[in-house]
Order: sequence, then C-alpha cells, then structure tokens
Amino acid sequence: MSSQPVPRSLLPDDTTFLESDVLVGGVSLRSLAETYGTPLFVYDEATLRQRARAAREAFSEGVAFASKSFLCGAIARLVVEEGLVIDVATGGELDLVLRAGVDPSRVVVHGNNKLPEELDRVLALGVHRLIVDNDDEIDRLRERLDGSLTVDCLVRVTPGVEAHTHEFVKTGQEDSKFGFTLANGSARRAVEDLRAVPGVRVRGLHFHIGSQIFDVGGFNEALLLVADLVRDTHVEELCVGGGLGVAYVEGESTLTIEEWGRGVRDAARRAGLPESLRLTAEPGRAIVAQAGLTLYRVGVVKDVPQRRYVAVDGGMSDNPRPVLYGSGYEAFDVSDPGAERTQPVRIVGRHCESGDVIIDEAWLPESTGVGSLIATPVTGAYGYSMASNYNRVGRPAVVFVSEGRARLVLRRETLDDLVRLEVDSETGPPLD
Repeated sequence: MSSQPVPRSLLPDDTTFLESDVLVGGVSLRSLAETYGTPLFVYDEATLRQRARAAREAFSEGVAFASKSFLCGAIARLVVEEGLVIDVATGGELDLVLRAGVDPSRVVVHGNNKLPEELDRVLALGVHRLIVDNDDEIDRLRERLDGSLTVDCLVRVTPGVEAHTHEFVKTGQEDSKFGFTLANGSARRAVEDLRAVPGVRVRGLHFHIGSQIFDVGGFNEALLLVADLVRDTHVEELCVGGGLGVAYVEGESTLTIEEWGRGVRDAARRAGLPESLRLTAEPGRAIVAQAGLTLYRVGVVKDVPQRRYVAVDGGMSDNPRPVLYGSGYEAFDVSDPGAERTQPVRIVGRHCESGDVIIDEAWLPESTGVGSLIATPVTGAYGYSMASNYNRVGRPAVVFVSEGRARLVLRRETLDDLVRLEVDSETGPPLD
C-alpha cells in the first residue's frame, strides 16, 4: 500500500504540481485533456532531449535511438538534432524516418528476416550500418553485391548471456531467433564470410542481451565473452545494444544513462578491449519512457466484494504491456496531485477482455471517481508504438510540450481512419 503522492522521480523532468492541476513542460494537463481529448499521450520535450544528449555523450559517435520504443516524425527529427542515429527494423520504420527528413547515413537497419525489397532499398540508400543477423542474409548480400555498391555492416552476436528480465524480452541467450552464436564459432565464420563479399565492409560486432536491465552485470559478462572475437577480427566498433531499464513504480530504481555508459566503458577496459574501439549503444526506452505519460478520463466505478474497478476510456489498445508482460504502473489524479492515495482500485480499460487491466492494484485519492482525469506516468515507451485498433478503437493523439507550449505531433484516429483500408464493403469509402 502507498498512501503517498506519486513519486516525482517517475514523472517527466519538467513537472510541477499545482493545487488542482499538474504542469508538464509548463502546460496544464487539464487544459491538454480539454483541448485534445483523452486518452492522450503527453511527452515532455526537455526530458527527451536531455536523455538523448546523455546517450550521445556516454558512448562513441554512432549511438542509436531504438525507434521501436516510440516512432513518429517528430521524435525522429528530435533525436537526430541531438546527435543520435536511428535504428529501424522494418521497411515501414525505415520509410517513416526517411519521410521525416532523416538522411540515410543516420540510419541503422536491424531485422532477423529482412524482406528482399527491404534489403534492396537499404543497399541502394547507403545507410549508416546494416546489422547482419544470419547466414541467409549473408547469402542475399552475396547475390546482390558485385563491388559497385558498398555497405557498412555489424555482425550480430548472441553471446550466451541470460539477462534477468521477462522471457519475452530476453535476446542474448543462445536459444534466440537473433544473431550468430558465439560459442559454436558461427559468429567468427560470419565475419569471415562477410569480408569475402564484394562491397561489404565489416565495421564491427553487435549484441543485445535483453530489455529492462537494471545493472551492468549482464553487459560485463557479455563483453568478456566477445572480447576474444573483437581482438581476433580487429574490428573497430562494438555495439552493446540497448536494454537499460527504467523505474515504473514506487520503490524501483535503475542506472542513469550516464552511469550505464561509464559502467560499460569500465567493463570494456577490464575485458582488455582496445582503447581505440568505438563503443556504441541503442537506448530506446531509457530515452522516451519517463518523458511520457498518458491521460485518461474515468467513466465507470464499480464495486464488487473483492475490489473497486475504475474503468477509463483507454486500455490495452493504447498500453498492451500489462497484458503482455504483467508490467506495473502508478496512477494519480490530475486534479489533486498532492493528495494521499488511500483508495485501492483496479484500473481497467473499455475493451471486451477481462484481461484488459492497466493497473492491477492502483492507489488513488478518495475523491477520484466518475469524470476524474487520471494519469499513468512512464508510458512513453512501447505504448503508442504497440497500440492497436482492437474493438475498432482509434489510437490516441500525441502531443509534445515544451516551455509552456504544446504541439500536436500525431492526431487522434477517427472513425473514417478506421475504414480507410476497406475496398469493397458498403462501410468503406466510395470506390473509384
């Protein structure tokens, strides 16, 4: 039980509590809800920029923003302005960042099954790095390259490290769909095979051990495991992936990006890696999660013998993480942010699923009820990017706030948007 107000450490950097409102980026959350409706994603631009700068300074040139955590044109432009490159994993992500004006030389391309048309586009564009994931991809590069084009590659290695995180977000263990296994020699063979392909420049190695990692222990282990391969292949770059965790609920703590960077560099030195080696990374959640929060309006309060249900106007369509991973969150009442939270509730969404639970055991002020505006902090990562139209619910709008001004970066989906793909139904748009 927590009767205290929501911890300030979970909120965006530029957050101010008023008696009956909350300012983020100098903008009233109540006014944002009135202007743009709810549910609504709100991002503090100052927090986004600070975290991006921290990542740029903690690692070598080439540190990338993991766009899967949250991608739109506005965030793509922002992180590039702050000196980062952007990693993408599909043709759709690549297309969006290019439409946002990002130069291909600032793009890193991932993917364990790059489609032929995606690979063709990547080679024609000349991206910053292509992360090569498997032997079939090497074969496809060999088929396409004759020396007239060049591509800078990193070889993705699975070092055999079991990160202490949810099973669905572990990626560094040997039993993984990603990368070349280190222990059986396939990673070493991949480097040799790639170097024999005309036009391929093997710049270095890449690993990613998982997500929501709260210390550098796993990175220490991974660096020790890949050290011999780095030295033997004389590569110039090593990317340690992302995975730095963030605190979602009261009592959790994690490393700052700066502490993570120092820890990785210290571990690299202890592993005997060359001082000249470029160490890069791919933070995503660590940049956007705390910068964002979600606003909801309470529509129903229902008491049963076991508990009180508070139903809001969003749910698993805008935040599927609780359903997928059992993720925890906090909540607070925007109209009474400093109040003690003594009312235990289960916050649920409006979808036709019993599992549509946003917070299994939340604490809110006694005054919170039907019509209240509540917020769930630390929802800047994997909310909008994993959002769906389940039950034909439109995805929320997204606003960025900074220095007392709000700007709409993604509008709310409309009913017309939800039928825009219909081609022969009476419910769809008129056919030509």
